[in-house]
Amino acid sequence: MTGLAGLLRAKGASLEAEDDFEAVNALVRERGWGDGLPVVPPTAERVERMLAYCDRPWDEPVAKVAPRYGEATPLRLAANAVMAGCRPEYFPLLVLALEAMCEEPFNLYAVQATTHLCAPLVIVNGPVAKELDINSGHNAFGPGWQANATIGRAIRLALVNIGGAIPGSGDMSTFGAPSKYSYLAAENEAQSPWEPLHVERGLPREASAVTVIGAECLHNVNDHESITAEGILTTIAGTMLDAGTNDIFYEAQPLVVMAPEHAKTVAEGGMSKARAKRFLFEHAHLPLGRFSRENIERRLRVTWKERYAGAGMDAPVYMVQRPEDILIAVIGGAGKHSAVVPTFGATRAITRALKRRDGRLARSVEELRRG
Repeated sequence: MTGLAGLLRAKGASLEAEDDFEAVNALVRERGWGDGLPVVPPTAERVERMLAYCDRPWDEPVAKVAPRYGEATPLRLAANAVMAGCRPEYFPLLVLALEAMCEEPFNLYAVQATTHLCAPLVIVNGPVAKELDINSGHNAFGPGWQANATIGRAIRLALVNIGGAIPGSGDMSTFGAPSKYSYLAAENEAQSPWEPLHVERGLPREASAVTVIGAECLHNVNDHESITAEGILTTIAGTMLDAGTNDIFYEAQPLVVMAPEHAKTVAEGGMSKARAKRFLFEHAHLPLGRFSRENIERRLRVTWKERYAGAGMDAPVYMVQRPEDILIAVIGGAGKHSAVVPTFGATRAITRALKRRDGRLARSVEELRRG
C-alpha cells in the first residue's frame, strides 16, 4: 500500500467506510462531523489530491484551533476541504485563513464560544482572487460561486471538527447566523477608487492576502438619493448607530462595505479613506441617555469610567473609539448600497499574505515527495 492511504493505515488514522455518498453522509451525521449539508466523502485519494497544493509536512500542525485547541494539520484541513467541496487549488488560501484567525489578537476562542452571533469573515485581496475566481461583485456574500461557498464552508467545518465549535457545546451562539455556514468574499479592487484593504493594512499591492474579521452579518445601507460624499456617509453613519452593539464596549474594528457606486460618489467628493473614516467617527454616536439605565451604570460607566463616570445624558457615546479603527472595503456590484458590519468587539482583524513557491500556488504530489 502506497501514498496517503498507506500512511494513514500505518498510523491508525483512517476509518474504513464504503466510498458511498449516502453511507458516508450517514456516518458524518452520526458522528457530528458536518454542518447539516451533505458532504463529499473524504477518501484518501481525494485528500491526497488536495494535499498536492501543500508544501508543508502533512502531519505537523499549522495552528491550534480554539476552543478545543485541536491541531490543524494540513491532513486534517484537507479532509475538511474535501468534505466542503473545495477544489485542490483553493487549499493554500484555506490554510492561510485558518492560520490568521488562530493568531492571538483575533481571539478565536471567544469568537467561537460566545453567545453572540458572530463568525469569522474572510476578505480576499490581490491576484489570487482572480486566479481562483472568487466573487467580489454581485452577490459576493451570497450563493453562486464555488470558491466563495466552499472555502468558507471548509473553514466552518474545520472550526467544528478541529476546533470543537459544536452548536450547544463549543459554540454557544444564542441564535447562530447564516454566516456560520460560509462567510468569504473578495474585494472589488477593479472598481474601487481607493487603495485595497490589504494595501491599507501594510502589504504591497501585488500581494495576495486575506483579512479575517470576527463579524456579524451585513446590515444594509440603502441610499439611492444622496449625490454627495457627505450625504452617503451621513446615511452610513446613521446605520452604524446601535445601542446594542458589542463594538462600543471595546476597541473594536467594525467594517464598512461600500458597493462601487457609493464608493465612487464618496471618492469623487474629495474623500480619501482616512477622511471618510473621520467623518463616520464624528457622526456615528448616540447620546448617553439612549442607553438603558442598567447599561449606563453597569457597562458604560465601568468600561469607560474616565469618560462617563460623571457625564450627563447628552454625552456622546461613539460607535468606535478611533477613526482609524473603522475598516472600509469596496465589494459588490451595481446598486446604491453600502453595508455596516459590526464585530464581536473583543477581536482584532488580522491580515496575512499568501506565500508562494516559485510564484505558483500548486505543486504536484511527486514534487512534494521529492522535497
